[in-house]
Parts: sequence; structure tokens; C-alpha cells
Amino acid sequence: MKVAVGLSGGVDSSVAALLLKRAGYEVVGVTMRLWKVGRYKGGAGDACFGPGEADDIAAAATFADRIGIPYQVIDCADAYEREVIAYFRKESLSGRTPNPCVICNSRMKFGLLPTLAAAGGLEFDAFATGHYARVGRLHARYALLQAKDKQKDQSYFLCRLTQDQLARQLFPLGDLTKAEVRRLAVDAGLSMAAKPDSQDFYSGDRSELIGVADRPGEIRTLDGRCVGRHKGFWHYTIGQRKGLGIAVGEPYYVIRINACRNEIVVGPRRELVRTSFAIEDLTWVSVPPTAHRLPCRVKVRSTGEPRGPVMLATDGPRGVCQAPNGMVGVAPGQFAVFYGEADEVLCGGIISPCVSR
Repeated sequence: MKVAVGLSGGVDSSVAALLLKRAGYEVVGVTMRLWKVGRYKGGAGDACFGPGEADDIAAAATFADRIGIPYQVIDCADAYEREVIAYFRKESLSGRTPNPCVICNSRMKFGLLPTLAAAGGLEFDAFATGHYARVGRLHARYALLQAKDKQKDQSYFLCRLTQDQLARQLFPLGDLTKAEVRRLAVDAGLSMAAKPDSQDFYSGDRSELIGVADRPGEIRTLDGRCVGRHKGFWHYTIGQRKGLGIAVGEPYYVIRINACRNEIVVGPRRELVRTSFAIEDLTWVSVPPTAHRLPCRVKVRSTGEPRGPVMLATDGPRGVCQAPNGMVGVAPGQFAVFYGEADEVLCGGIISPCVSR
């Protein structure tokens, strides 16, 4: 069986390729080239997008040569600008909280990359990455499942994968912990064994990607009092506390973002609690896309365990999540990912601006 492995130059994708080769698969490595010199400045640090990409590609090429697998680099820079950076810019300037990693995975890493690889003459039966997730079968469908290592689980970022993508997907690290992966890398003498994980999608100042000059505005309380100034609403997100530069006696957080008025609304943490919120653009993963009323758990941020119980009522691409115990951090534009009792991703969608109490 021929498997194309998405290599990033990091420890996870390298160990994934190594395990597949040891298991007898015919493996080839492929990497997306996303960074175009001169388009952005970027910065130092471990990130998926930045000027450090050249070093990552060199590391991936050295690794592929060492274990004896073919290796290709595929230029995806212009598509990344159209699909991911443009999305990030649009959402940010709408006062919403984007998640570029979810979009990159569905459209680029699991979409464009294997498509271009096949179009370029590379033959493979399956595609693999170093993500911490699993693929199974539930409800007569391919199911996306949480990884064994819940602290490293990345199923949240994969919530928009289709049945066709899951049908040919391998996640060799799904049943391993991060500590086990690093030990495998050390035992194999891999140079990236101690390389830190990417901490963000961009290595520089995100304002550079948005591409607009700072526009000072007011920070107001829920009752309309002006308590400070900000440098542009797109620098903030719902639930943010740090960096507000205000002193009002108790900790205040960003409660709302008014893009039209260039205004940030702040208040105490209790004002962040939501017991109901709307979802749009749902992608159905482990269950069919019909009307549902599902008891489940939900993540409204990539970190942490799914929380619940919640009730998700849906009809096609839209739904409403009822969270009777209340949830904090419900930000329009961010993804809400819903999980079933077997740790499967039921569906994922975008939190609507129509957020109720």
C-alpha cells in the first residue's frame, strides 16, 4: 500500500512516516511550501507559517533521505493566501474570532496538498499526517475520533474533514501519547526529537496579515461608560483580559466587539457566561447531515476537554446549542465542535454572532 505523508519537519510527522515505513507501507513524503519571501515579514518562533519554513523543509528533506523515502515539496503559497490569510483577514475585520488552522486543514493540508500531489503524478492509496486523532467506523460512516492522548488531541482542528478525506486518511499517532512519540524519535536518533511544537499559525505580528493601520477607538462598559482606548477592534477577542490597559476595580473582560463602531465592550467575567448560542455552516462528520437533537459535549476553544452535557438541535447547516450549566469563551467566528459518547466528532460549525444569554 502506498502512503503519502505530510511532513512538516517536526517530530510528529516524522515519527508518523517512520512508523508507516516500519509497518511495511510504501511511503513518500510531501510538504506544502506556504511562505513567499517578501510578502510578509514574519518573525522568530515555532509556527506553521513564517520565514522559518525553509529550515523546516530542509529538516524534512534530511529526514526523508535518512529513512530512504522519496520527498517532494509542493508550492501552495498563493492558494494559502487566498484560502487562509484572506479568511483570517475578513473574519478579523468583521469583529469575529477566526481559526485559521481549521480552515488550513480542510482546504489545504487535507485538500489541496494531496490533490496537487496526485495531479503531479504521485501515486498513493492513502494520506497520513502526524495529527493526534483517530479514524473509525460509526453509524455506517467514517468517524473522526479523539486521540488516546487527550492533552494533545487535535480532532477539534479536523472538524471539517469530509467522508472522502477520512476514507483515505491514516493517523499513525492516534493511539500514542506525545511522550511515547518523543521516545520513539530519540530511539531512532532523529534530530527533531526535542524540537518544540508549533505554538501558533503565524510567527510574526498578526496585524501584518490583516494589513490595515491602527484605528484608535473607545473601550466602553456595558452601561456605556468610556473606560479606555484601544488601537483597533481587530486586536481583541471575546473573553480577553490581558492588554486592555484599564483599571475599573475588578477584572474586566472583552464581552462584545462592535466592528461598525470600532468599539470594545467590557465587563465582569459573569457577563461572559452563555447558556445558549447559535451555530452556522455546520459540517457533519461522524453522523449523517439530517435534522438532529443530540445530547453531547462541546469545545468552543481548541484547548481543554469537551464540556457538557449540552443539547444540540440542528436542521441542516444551522443549529442551536443549549448549555444549561453555562459556558465561557463563546466567541462569534470561532468553531464549536461537538462530541458523542464514543469520543467521536459529531459535527463542527461556526459560532454565530447571534449569541444569546
